[in-house]
Amino acid sequence: MAETNRQVICSVLMEKAKTDKDIVVLCSDSRGSASLTPFAKEYPEQFVEMGIAEQNLVSVAAGLASAGKKAFAASPASFLSTRSYEQCKVDVAYNDSNVKLIGISGGVSYGALGMTHHSCQDIAAMASLPGMRVYLPSDRFLTRKLMEALTDDGKPAYIRVSRQATDDVYDENLSFTMDKAQLISLGHDVEIVACGDMVPNAVGAAAILREQGIDAGVIDMYCLKPYDKETLLQAAEQTKLIVTAEEHDPFGGLGAMTAQILSAEHPMRVLELALPDEHLVAGTNKDIFRHYGLDAAGIAKRTAEALAK
Repeated sequence: MAETNRQVICSVLMEKAKTDKDIVVLCSDSRGSASLTPFAKEYPEQFVEMGIAEQNLVSVAAGLASAGKKAFAASPASFLSTRSYEQCKVDVAYNDSNVKLIGISGGVSYGALGMTHHSCQDIAAMASLPGMRVYLPSDRFLTRKLMEALTDDGKPAYIRVSRQATDDVYDENLSFTMDKAQLISLGHDVEIVACGDMVPNAVGAAAILREQGIDAGVIDMYCLKPYDKETLLQAAEQTKLIVTAEEHDPFGGLGAMTAQILSAEHPMRVLELALPDEHLVAGTNKDIFRHYGLDAAGIAKRTAEALAK
């Protein structure tokens, strides 16, 4: 089975920690969930276990950053983006601390545990903080490239990854530019803009649509903030419909950001596909995607219906 994105994060941090003793990893009783147990065993002096105390996790990470450390704080996204939001706002964003906040098991990864463990508002929350970058890498290859870049910069960031392994979108030859969206394919009928776990589903949806004679393309907008407007606008000029697909509620996420940019700079039709504004059903993440029409078949169906209008 392919590595999960969280396993890739651990691998990159372990590789970098061999020669960079300023790298320090912090967890909130989540080293297993974050797949960071190997790091804790290999580099115990560069690992801090905070227990179930997410506010302390973020504040201590910011304190270490103020002393010159490169802090990576991992915790379930549902708790990191809510319980410790004030610390993310003040200790990290306001102080421009070199802290990378790693939200594990994001979206509906903990689907069977219900709404207390869903993180469907985190993009909006984190993106609203001045100076906080927001990233949702889609697969293991993009996660590796992103983490390698983030270990070498000194600015705050929030990275959300899934609990489950995602289907590969790329391979080892992936060409990567920081804060530049991945233009997977260009569609003259529709361009699907997706992020995180929705990218493989968008790729699948595009394949279904092409079988129906619809020219569909996909943009992997892994960089939610800063948003790559240039790639979006280039695609918008060449297509009839923009569709956004995200594992987030309808407010303040990828769809809202995309529509806001297009309404101001290139007015056109936008179909926003997101999780509904309600307490979601319980089940596996794939069950939830299928239930709300966010799997490949659902995205393709809703896109074709929009084009037919």
